[in-house]
Amino acid sequence: MSDFWPSELKVSKDRRTLSVTFNDGVVAALPAEMLRVLSPSAEVQGHGPGQKVTVPGKRNVAIAAVVPTGNYAVRIGFDDGHDTGIFTWSYLRELGETGEAKFAGYERELSEKGLSREVRR
Repeated sequence: MSDFWPSELKVSKDRRTLSVTFNDGVVAALPAEMLRVLSPSAEVQGHGPGQKVTVPGKRNVAIAAVVPTGNYAVRIGFDDGHDTGIFTWSYLRELGETGEAKFAGYERELSEKGLSREVRR
């Protein structure tokens, strides 16, 4: 069980940011793109070590739904159809604290693989 839990979850009007206010007053503004590409789902993380997927083309993804899952998490659905990520309170807190560094790592992976944050048409 996490020591932190949200007292408020709020999706921005443009559906591009999830703001999480934790019980200790810390607020994390989490961009939809970051949530999508760092999703804890098996589709993104893989089913074992070394199976993590670098997901390109999600710069303009939006949050379509935030569904409570027990008392420990939310399932976030995105407008690209991805909706299998269960975001625990501790993972949302971790993204609030280290998300920028994790996202920078994601951008490095994209570059190394010749991929882009933009949707390829």
